Amino acid sequence: MAGAVPIYGLDIETDTSLDGLDPAVSPVVSVGLSTPAGDHVFDGPEPELLVALDAHLGALPPGVIATWNGGAFDLPFLADRAAACGVRLGLRLRPDPTVLLAHGPLPGHAGAYRAAWHRHGHLDAYRVYRGDVGRVLRLSCSLKAVARLVGLTPVEVDRARIHELPPDALHAYVVSDARLTRALAERRWPGASRCVDRVPAADGPPAVTPAR
Repeated sequence: MAGAVPIYGLDIETDTSLDGLDPAVSPVVSVGLSTPAGDHVFDGPEPELLVALDAHLGALPPGVIATWNGGAFDLPFLADRAAACGVRLGLRLRPDPTVLLAHGPLPGHAGAYRAAWHRHGHLDAYRVYRGDVGRVLRLSCSLKAVARLVGLTPVEVDRARIHELPPDALHAYVVSDARLTRALAERRWPGASRCVDRVPAADGPPAVTPAR
């Protein structure tokens, strides 16, 4: 926990047997959520996974959801998959064309987003580290590279073959990434608090998905 503000690390894994990078064709197969009280994995049928994740986030004390490049990937991916499954999330996305992308935009999207989920703000920790550590040290600022730089030990797998992982290995991997994201966000608090997205509910319905 960063001071009095709980930070919740979130990471998703998608079905790499189809594409893995396009929410139009690839479902979410697992979501890791790391909280000060413990780690959680959401999996199973995608609609049930999304409902359970949303309910869990809605029940947590107000805090900050930390992702790694989640404003460009994880969160719009979840929003698209929720729309495809007919699941209503408490996730709110607001396009921000000023955010520089690490790679091209998620298929079906023009760029990155600011976000909030239920009563939680959102911190894209990738943007924080890219803004100084990445620039000074000329790192790629991938989650694993930054984690190793500060002495953390990531779980490593072949990301192109996520669909071949047995459930226990998939759980360990997605929780590891969620836990690393939370730890890296906490290391930069309270300075990173200035980078937290605050998206009012009035900005739109809970799940904002651009038309394809």
